[in-house]
Amino acid sequence: MKKLSNIKIWISIVTITWMGCQPDLLETIPNDRISKEIFWQTLGDAEFAANAVYPTLDGTGIFSYDGLTDHLLTNHPFNANVELQRGFGTIASGRYFNEWQDAYQAIRRANDFMDNIDQVEEDDQEAINRLKGEVMTLRAYHYIKLAMLFGDVPLITTGLDIETGRSVTRDPVNEIWDFVSAELSQAAGWLPYQNGSRIGKGAALGLRARAMLYAGRYGEAAAAAKTIMDSQEYALYPDYFEMFQYAGENNQEVLLAREFAADVNSHNIYATAAPWSQIPGSSGSLYVPTQSMIDLYPMANGLPITDPQSGYDPLNPMENRDPRLYQSVFISERTPLPDGGIYGSTPGTDGSDAVQITVYSTATGYNIRKYVDEEDYTNPSNSGLNIILMRYAEILLTYAEAKIELGEIDQTVYDAINEVRQRESVDLPPVTTEMAPTVNELRELVRAERSVELAFEGFRLFDIRRWQLAEQVMPGVPMGRYYEEGGEWKQIRLDGFDRSFDPGRDYLWPIPQRERELNTNLTQNAGY
Repeated sequence: MKKLSNIKIWISIVTITWMGCQPDLLETIPNDRISKEIFWQTLGDAEFAANAVYPTLDGTGIFSYDGLTDHLLTNHPFNANVELQRGFGTIASGRYFNEWQDAYQAIRRANDFMDNIDQVEEDDQEAINRLKGEVMTLRAYHYIKLAMLFGDVPLITTGLDIETGRSVTRDPVNEIWDFVSAELSQAAGWLPYQNGSRIGKGAALGLRARAMLYAGRYGEAAAAAKTIMDSQEYALYPDYFEMFQYAGENNQEVLLAREFAADVNSHNIYATAAPWSQIPGSSGSLYVPTQSMIDLYPMANGLPITDPQSGYDPLNPMENRDPRLYQSVFISERTPLPDGGIYGSTPGTDGSDAVQITVYSTATGYNIRKYVDEEDYTNPSNSGLNIILMRYAEILLTYAEAKIELGEIDQTVYDAINEVRQRESVDLPPVTTEMAPTVNELRELVRAERSVELAFEGFRLFDIRRWQLAEQVMPGVPMGRYYEEGGEWKQIRLDGFDRSFDPGRDYLWPIPQRERELNTNLTQNAGY
């Protein structure tokens, strides 16, 4: 036994001595997860890392932006959007916090990719540059939103440790626009043209056109849009309604979309937008159109309803209107429902979605029809419908608006507007110099056209802020549909959503000023 004990002691001494000569012995590579020691080696690794940034694109949240404006009412009074819509939001509001956190988490993923991509030993430099272009475009996408929501924000383009993150400060918004413009120009040079959910040259150039329009750099906006137009890679989809249905996915008009798949990567946009009657066991009608939005749709003859020559009949307000109205909004007593019935919202009736029939039914008498596909009726929270984030119609209207603001009004401006208005399923008469003879009138016309064409797609919040219209269109009581009761013509008035708040404040999205709060949000909640 003593001999055996001595052998054990000897083995232990030898083992300890040997381990002492191997300082890295216990520094093993984890085998339960992917680590940097074994990643960033192949093109496949780079593709996986680029793919990880894509889920940060917007999805069903596009409605929530318009739900803070005069065009959509956040219909459920207990929803977090309501306090912002009524002007009661503060720095503590969760919506501000979440927008900030989500954007910087996305930027961190993109920065991690850009910090490590050059470690990949790959002969196919074209493929590497393509992936770089995709990620740079995705990063710019989030900086565009941050700039429009918060103004000056930290411009972070590399990974940060916690200590460095504590000293981050905001950069002037003009520097954000400079960065976005340069990033997207470089990305566009590396990317091919392609449709759909994968970032391509069209998406990069389109985002550059959007960003420069928002920044008021109209020459750059017009140039980027014109490059896309001259490429002839995109065209308007003939059926406006079908474009937002499964049948129209990945069509020739789409420059960028967030891709989804039922049962795998689904969403609930149907359950969010559809009328209450079409959501078995759920609520629906989270965001509903207001009368001010409906009134922007012109008549079928192309004239606004305010024009004495338009033929608008206040007693039959839904007759002979722009076809996009019926294709975008559930209109009472005329629009078919996914279950085969007819939408009915007249107060005091037994219509399918009569106002006040439940706490969830529409308060305005209207519902969003875009993205409500009857295929999702039986499983409303498991939609796989792709969400369009950029399409060719936006590019045409960006070009027209930018040229108008530059004072460079020529036939190409009218052609761009008319191409949108004369889509096959819309077919409004063309805009002429007689219809809008002055710069101001043409400006108002293209703004109205943008509002109608891109309705409920997440643009209105940024538009009324950059046009400096929020102070005019937001205050007051939101109004709903007109209806007849007892021989008297009435209109729904939503006093409970009164927005008559202090006109001296920053409307809709107060920009946080306290650096300590800003840095806390960034370092603790964006992962830096």
